[in-house]
Amino acid sequence: MSVLMGILASAPGRAGEIETLATGAAGDLKKALEELSAVRKAIEDERLPLARRLRELEQQLADRKAEAAKAQRFQENQLVELNALKTEAKQRADEVKYVDSLLGEYGRAFRSRLNFVEEPRYKAMFDAVDKAGAAPDLSPADRFVQRSVLLATALGRNEAALGGETLEGKALDKQGRAQPGKVALIGPVALFASTSGDTAGLLQQELNKADPTVVALDPASVAAGRALVASGTGSLILDPTLGNAFKMSALQESLAQQLAKGGLIMVPLLGLGVAAILVALVKWLQLVRIRMATEADLQSVLGHLENADTAKAMEHARTIPGLVGHLLATAVEHSDEKKEYIEEILYEKMLAARAKLDRGLAFLALSATTGPLMGLLGTVMGMIATFKVISSSGSGDPKQLAAGISEALICTATGMAVAIPSLLLHAFLSRKAKGIIGGMEQTAVGFINGIPQQDRSPFAPR
Repeated sequence: MSVLMGILASAPGRAGEIETLATGAAGDLKKALEELSAVRKAIEDERLPLARRLRELEQQLADRKAEAAKAQRFQENQLVELNALKTEAKQRADEVKYVDSLLGEYGRAFRSRLNFVEEPRYKAMFDAVDKAGAAPDLSPADRFVQRSVLLATALGRNEAALGGETLEGKALDKQGRAQPGKVALIGPVALFASTSGDTAGLLQQELNKADPTVVALDPASVAAGRALVASGTGSLILDPTLGNAFKMSALQESLAQQLAKGGLIMVPLLGLGVAAILVALVKWLQLVRIRMATEADLQSVLGHLENADTAKAMEHARTIPGLVGHLLATAVEHSDEKKEYIEEILYEKMLAARAKLDRGLAFLALSATTGPLMGLLGTVMGMIATFKVISSSGSGDPKQLAAGISEALICTATGMAVAIPSLLLHAFLSRKAKGIIGGMEQTAVGFINGIPQQDRSPFAPR
């Protein structure tokens, strides 16, 4: 209240100042309103260009977004096409590898189907094809072009082979001399006729020989082969085995030749086999000649003894040859003794007979055991000799190595050939001897059981 009173008290003095201030404020307000109107007008003047500019920028942004979307779609399409191209390129690369492998396989098959006389003609072509296949700096197209020469060569060779063809060549005669001449190829058959001389016939490739060899034939076949090579017409000499028959005939040897390859060990080995066969033959003849006592013989002897006719009983016993007759005669001779004493005597006789029957059988068993050992000794000696040859000349010739091993194995085969018959003969003759001993035992038991019991002392006088 005091403040209000103070203001009212001072109001008359300050009224002029307030009015001045109000006038200044009104001027300022007017000026501010004018500036505001100017600013609003300026804003209104600039709004339309700015809106137009904004629309232009928005349109440019929309265009840029559309271009970006189009570029992205194009990139995606390019990626799809690139993947498709990569897949196709991989397929083409696989096809190139497959074709290349087919060419290599065809080249090996074509080379294997060539006749040995044709190989020199195509050696340079095969070397060039193999070199192109192994060259790392060649492109697949260049490699295919260089290796496709094989196809053209094969087609030309097949056309030339229709109906046969004739070419220059050389071959080895039976003396091993190289003879120049002409070769007629008719399928797998190669006929050769020398330019000078009488060398003609089928050609055969032998191991470790650069040139083929002319197989020796009969004069008629030689003349027919020469006429066919010279004129291109005539009788064809055909070998259905493609040379295998000549190889097999060259390997055929007589028994004496095969045994001679076994070495010095074959002499005692063959001697052992011959001795075993002779012993077995003699033993078989000995056993076969032994006649067993039949039931009728035993009953006849016992009947004479029951009639106290010892002489007739002895006479009938001696009609049986061999050990059995001797056993029965001994039994008749001691028939008046006790059965125990007769049994001991007959047992002693059978022991002696068994030793006689078994005589020689031990040699057959020894032959069956020693034969393989001697053959193995010969094989080891032959292998030692073969390895000595290998150590001195090398193992480049498998034919020589196989020949040495086969010769060494002849001793083993001969040892088995000696041992197996010896073992079989020993088993057969042993069974035969046991059968004879069994028959003698049966005769002895029948005789002892058939004679009457005697109450005399075993040492009583007769």
